[in-house]
Amino acid sequence: MANTSLNKMIEKSMKTNWDRPALSDYKGVTLYYRDVARRIEKIHLIFEICGIKKGDKVALCSKNQANWGVAFLACTTYGAVPVPILHEFKSSNIAHLVNHSEARILFVGDVIWEGLMQSDMPALEAVILLTDFSLLYTANDSIDDAREHLNEYFGKKYPKSFGPEHICYHEDSPEELALINYTSGTSGFSKGVMLPYRSLLSNVLFAYVAEPNLDNNSQVVSMLPLAHMYGLMFEFLFEMTAGAHVHFLTRLPTPKVIMEAFKQVKPNIIVAVPMIIEKIYKKKLEPIIEKGSMKLLLKLPVIDQAIYKKINATLDETFGGQFEEIILGGAAFNREAEAFFKKVGFRYTVGYGMTECGPIITYSHWDKAKLYSCGQVAPRMEVKIDSSDPVNIPGEVLVKGDNVFLGYYKNQEATDECFTADGWFKTGDLGVMDEEGFLYIKGRSKTMILGPSGQNIYPEEIESELNNMPYVGESLVIEDGEKLIALIYPDQDLRDREKLTKEQLLAKLNEELKEVNKELPNYCKIAAIELSPEEFEKTPKRSIKRYLYQRKK
Repeated sequence: MANTSLNKMIEKSMKTNWDRPALSDYKGVTLYYRDVARRIEKIHLIFEICGIKKGDKVALCSKNQANWGVAFLACTTYGAVPVPILHEFKSSNIAHLVNHSEARILFVGDVIWEGLMQSDMPALEAVILLTDFSLLYTANDSIDDAREHLNEYFGKKYPKSFGPEHICYHEDSPEELALINYTSGTSGFSKGVMLPYRSLLSNVLFAYVAEPNLDNNSQVVSMLPLAHMYGLMFEFLFEMTAGAHVHFLTRLPTPKVIMEAFKQVKPNIIVAVPMIIEKIYKKKLEPIIEKGSMKLLLKLPVIDQAIYKKINATLDETFGGQFEEIILGGAAFNREAEAFFKKVGFRYTVGYGMTECGPIITYSHWDKAKLYSCGQVAPRMEVKIDSSDPVNIPGEVLVKGDNVFLGYYKNQEATDECFTADGWFKTGDLGVMDEEGFLYIKGRSKTMILGPSGQNIYPEEIESELNNMPYVGESLVIEDGEKLIALIYPDQDLRDREKLTKEQLLAKLNEELKEVNKELPNYCKIAAIELSPEEFEKTPKRSIKRYLYQRKK
């Protein structure tokens, strides 16, 4: 790995795939690799005129779009450090992160800019609109002049036209800072994760091993936020080195929009969070398989297999029919849904990673994956469980290897806290590992509840059972004194269809809860249900922000 530069891989891909499509806004513009290369070169000219040096920070904040990809690649290939910021953050939070990262330039979406005040980000030298790369703000006239005469300067630099032979990108080194990614984890305030080039490169090389069939004929739909490592790495960066064609949804990824895009694009690989296929299970499949007649048929040998085969074929078609596998990550997968998809032979796998590992830690191809596991350790990584009996007793998952980050930006205290004395990164997740090296995550060490007699209670496992109850949209198990309470946001469609009052709904839920409690150990039983009037607030990875709902002990 020492002789490989990520930017040189991107350079080679630009030259090799010059006349192939690279980035599309779904139902909008398509940029070919030659267009991306030309735009990168023009942004490099602006960087030069702005006096941007290698290592300077450049912030990006907008919804997913082709020009976001262009701006990101322009930063890394120049030697600048991109700082992706989630566009769904509040304006005050965006301004804080721009300032904290010491960004000199901000690439921004038009809607986001409307909520920002330049005076709140005094260190910025230029603000550039991602829609058309026009200047929204500049600290000096030379940048204004540069943008106004950019095509003229570009023409002088490349009088005969700009071609593949002119591309020469910054050659990165393994320990060099590649990007700062602000994580908005469920445990509180964002921290700036400093990822070196070795982490990005190791993740890209992993993806080539995991998905060897992805090449410059492949199609990918990008629906996860590019401001997070999961989407950035496996729906964009890996694809750009392979010469693939990435389609950005550019709109809210509702199941309807996603399915329409899959039908049209027919992606070769799908990267998603579990919620997407859980919704399909809950809304489309569960009502069918819970019918009395279907339940009876599924108990009959041979017939059950024929039904499962038919369901699998329908699912395959729903996701475009051309995918190698669906890789799920970012949150726990509902156990009942997972078992069903496994039973019908659906091509899915569950991986495990963290922003701090850029992101991959464990993964297995769908045909080797084990039920409820999130795979085996990725190449160039080590995993161990901090437990006296790692196979049976959950302990904190500790990791080492090329993917691991450098530390938190300007936060040495937090950096020191998350590494052991001998250099293992403490993930904060609890898990066990079987004899074959398959990892099973049991929950977050920060969310684990200590039972009345010192038992470890993993709320995620109870929530998985609650979420299978009719009338439950989503649930959250919290500690209230010495009792466990289930906060439930109801399935509004079902409630409206049956015209249930709050009292009727609670009665039905409490009846179902009796059945769930029968299956739980005494120390895990739910004492009461409380209805939540709105959906729980979530992180970009769709994890519930648990800390907002905790009660004082």
